[in-house]
Amino acid sequence: MSETAQKAPGKTGGGGAPDANRWKALAFIALAQLMVVLDATIVNIAMPSAQHDLGISDGNRQWIVTAYALAFGGLLLFGGRIADLWGRKRTFVVGLGGFAAASALGGAAANEAMMFGARALQGAFGALLAPAALSLLAVMFTDAKERAKAFGIYGAIAGGGGAVGLILGGFLTEYLDWRWTFFVNVPFAIVAAAGAYFVIREPEGGRNRSPLDVPGVILSTLGLVSLVYGFTRAESEGWGDSMTVGLFAASAVLLFAFVIVESKVKAPLLPLRVITERNRGGIYLSLGLAIIAMFGLFLFLTYYLQIVKGYSPVKTGFAFLPMIAGMITGSTQIGTRLMTRVPPRLLMGPGFLVAALGMLLLTRLEIDSSYAAILMPSMLLLGLGMGTAFMPAMSLATQGVEPRDAGVASAMVNTSQQVGGAIGTALLNTIAASATTSYVKDHMAGATAKPQQQLVQLEGMVHGYTSAIWFAVGILVAAATIALTLVNAGKPDMGPVTGSGARDAEDAVPVMAH
Repeated sequence: MSETAQKAPGKTGGGGAPDANRWKALAFIALAQLMVVLDATIVNIAMPSAQHDLGISDGNRQWIVTAYALAFGGLLLFGGRIADLWGRKRTFVVGLGGFAAASALGGAAANEAMMFGARALQGAFGALLAPAALSLLAVMFTDAKERAKAFGIYGAIAGGGGAVGLILGGFLTEYLDWRWTFFVNVPFAIVAAAGAYFVIREPEGGRNRSPLDVPGVILSTLGLVSLVYGFTRAESEGWGDSMTVGLFAASAVLLFAFVIVESKVKAPLLPLRVITERNRGGIYLSLGLAIIAMFGLFLFLTYYLQIVKGYSPVKTGFAFLPMIAGMITGSTQIGTRLMTRVPPRLLMGPGFLVAALGMLLLTRLEIDSSYAAILMPSMLLLGLGMGTAFMPAMSLATQGVEPRDAGVASAMVNTSQQVGGAIGTALLNTIAASATTSYVKDHMAGATAKPQQQLVQLEGMVHGYTSAIWFAVGILVAAATIALTLVNAGKPDMGPVTGSGARDAEDAVPVMAH
């Protein structure tokens, strides 16, 4: 790696040569990111065992996932602003320490209250950690080619970590105990925190010392919590439930008030310039949509493999390997190689379309579908497409942002992922459940013997999944359309570049007229 690429003085990193430790820092940042992403899926596999051991009712079990999602999604913008205020390195290390402690508490949980509390704490510290990690990358890697490599690695982890969580969760639950799906975070966090403490040297002048926008914090947190909780409640209680409707209405009012406050206050929590810039707005929107499609799919495929196909948790995890391979190839090979040569939209749009093609294959799922003929190629296509699209999206979302806004711009990437995940799970699950119910109602009359009835139930489940997957195909096509029409930045090193292509991040993305 060329250490000689100099940066334009007085810009993002305070001038001079890039940080010599930046690649070591990337290793620790990537480890922390892996831990946060793993945590979103690793617990899903352990949930049935944890529910049984702690005596959690079916009605309450969703809180194992919901408590984490609400705290994480609700506090992300606040976490991003704290990173800009306190310094990214300090926020990152504190977030890791807190996450480790909360994980240890979850592993030692003796009852449901302890479990739900631990999950909420994990989410809160995750909300400090995730924006700090992404914004550290944004300010440490300013050379276009190096940035492409760094974000390629980060993008592969952000996308593939969920599938790794399914494998690890399967192993730990099957061979050790569900409690290890929590304890496993502790060594991860300690190594990442120690490494970050000694290796990361944050560039000068990137702090945002303006006073904290308290009304903004309260409105955004309550608005996002209402939104995420509205979707998780819709999944269990139905969309017409009065509390669900009330939560959506409250969320709309709170988030509208948040936008009004942000346009008026002197030091806003989320400066509107961060989201009104055409490229970033397009990225947050298309990423959120892609995540909606992905998260719902993880859930269906896990159920399909375990319930319909009878796979064990470990075998289910391994069945996701083609997706991980596709993600890593898409982001570190295709994305990284092309990112400095073509405009981001020409990676994101086709990437989402390739993923949509993978989804389209899955609409042909039947009870006896062959893994090699349908599941494997569709997962490969999904991984390749998502990996290729995620990588330039993550990089462009934080590129050209003023250093003082890097934390909050990173938090918006994470917010679109978290909210997208909650919406995807609820929306696609509801579609699948109603399609299954109507299928079973139509076909059960002809099934007299027990084996026939069981077959109708399974056929109904698969019919539900494929109905929801059709929606996911449409959502991915919409994400591709948004990426192709809204994201109009040129390729990162557009000017005449000598040597290693070093250009300053702020020059790399033309700021469009609003």
